[in-house]
Amino acid sequence: MDLGLSGKRAIITGGSQGIGRATALLLAQEGARVAIVARNEGPLQEAADLIQQKTGIAPLIITADVSQEAEAVRAVEQAAGEFGGIDILVNNAGTSAAQPFDQLDTADWTADLELKLFGGIHFARAAIPHMRKAGGGSILNVTAIGGKTPGASSLPTSVSRSAGLALTKAMSKDLARDHIRVNAVCIGLIRSAQIERRWQKVAPQLTWEQFAADPRHGIPLGRIGDAEEAARVITFLVSAAASYVTGTAVNIDGGTSTVL
Repeated sequence: MDLGLSGKRAIITGGSQGIGRATALLLAQEGARVAIVARNEGPLQEAADLIQQKTGIAPLIITADVSQEAEAVRAVEQAAGEFGGIDILVNNAGTSAAQPFDQLDTADWTADLELKLFGGIHFARAAIPHMRKAGGGSILNVTAIGGKTPGASSLPTSVSRSAGLALTKAMSKDLARDHIRVNAVCIGLIRSAQIERRWQKVAPQLTWEQFAADPRHGIPLGRIGDAEEAARVITFLVSAAASYVTGTAVNIDGGTSTVL
């Protein structure tokens, strides 16, 4: 299947590792021009080297704090200036912050919302004029299954993610007339640096395959997912192959979530 990504211009936040890096690599392999954004230059350069090694094309690397509007605008304008526009935005930047309600203060809430919610808002606001100029585009918000079914001690992340889902649906309706599609993915347990640290902390005697398949994770498909598996879904959703899909949120969780 031709995904229609050749020549498309994409910007991916949180692009230095995990799902962001895997998505950037896959988009580049499909012929897109890719800019990856993160706070630290070292991991960005490592990701860029990997992508260049596998595709022969070096992505644009941009250091920026996505929670800061001025830096988000600068990042988008730098990518648009380099590529001549923006067609695809993947809002992937974020961390997992999960605590009980009574252990959080205002600073905790503010930091999480600024990163996961307002970071996506800042990048979208900056990218949308370029998409309109191009005649359309695609925005993909990476959220978590906790945004649909918040659990105990899942704050503030589950609230930020729930807000991201509401943002996705509302934006999809507002921007449809501009041929800009807006979708989300809800991530479950996917291999990441954070998950690997947990593996080394609680079960260093196990191989990764043994830890990933531990039934105590409660994953119906029987294992923790790989970043590449999430990247394939994201790449499809931002591509022309999903041209009639907007305003939806796809679970990438091995069947864990109790809701559609």
